[in-house]
Amino acid sequence: MFEIVVVLCISLLIWGVLIYNRLVRDYNRVLAAWSDIDVQLKRRHDLIPKLIDAVRQYAAYERATVTAVTELRASSERSANVGERARLETALGHGLQRLVAVAESYPELKASTSFLALQKDLSEIENYIQYARRYYNGAVRNLNTRIDSFPDLTIARPFGFHAREYFELDTAGDRSAPERRQ
Repeated sequence: MFEIVVVLCISLLIWGVLIYNRLVRDYNRVLAAWSDIDVQLKRRHDLIPKLIDAVRQYAAYERATVTAVTELRASSERSANVGERARLETALGHGLQRLVAVAESYPELKASTSFLALQKDLSEIENYIQYARRYYNGAVRNLNTRIDSFPDLTIARPFGFHAREYFELDTAGDRSAPERRQ
């Protein structure tokens, strides 16, 4: 009888350690995925002053767009909350689209090789942000599922694992496919 109790206790301990280690692994994946998003957002933020300077040279009267993009960039850099940062980054993305749309009104700017290179870089960074966001949201989904599922929740809650926020787009329009220009 004593041996059965000892084997049962050891089995429960091993089971608890395995669950805890899986939770730690998933939590670290979320942290690593957020780091990937953060790197791409910093790359985008570093590109913004260059875009603003290029547009400012040709479109001096577009100050409202330039000011809005600059303020959103600064606000996003100060934000520590994932949900708030996602909202600000979505707004910043819209602002960048408006800034690039300004270039369409200026043939000299549109033809500038440096502006075209900046546009290409911005497009590339936006794609990387999208990929990083997908990976992050997948890692968050796995962690949140584990935290909310039995038997893992019996280990997760006492050890302080909490559900994480998704890095989502804010509006339904953002989720729809962009229209193709002819």
